[in-house]
Amino acid sequence: MTKTTQLQTILQAIKEAPQKVINFILVPVSRIFSPRDDDYPESGVQPFEGKTDKKKHH
Repeated sequence: MTKTTQLQTILQAIKEAPQKVINFILVPVSRIFSPRDDDYPESGVQPFEGKTDKKKHH
């Protein structure tokens, strides 16, 4: 590689580094604050169908 090519590669890396850092931070932040994308059904409150413990543990 010539010195000019090496210098261009270094300058390109310096230029891309802040963009990569900002992208690394913004992608998760945008996912957190974006609308829900899950398609789970609304289940609501489910009744308890098990046995209760009749003894008091005080």
